[in-house]
Amino acid sequence: MKWIDTFQIAEALYDKFPDIDPLKIRFTDLHRWVCELDGFDDDPNHSGEKILEAIQMAWIEETR
Repeated sequence: MKWIDTFQIAEALYDKFPDIDPLKIRFTDLHRWVCELDGFDDDPNHSGEKILEAIQMAWIEETR
């Protein structure tokens, strides 16, 4: 997975952290959790607030 794989990342986060409310997470935690996902192999420095926000929004959709 790469940073641009927003929906795939969101699905993986939902599977790994089913009891976490994505509205209540800090971007620092989100960044770390994405980097620790199995199959994630992008440069940790290539993310930013917009990317993390897109992942968070996709994760919110995944919880509905």
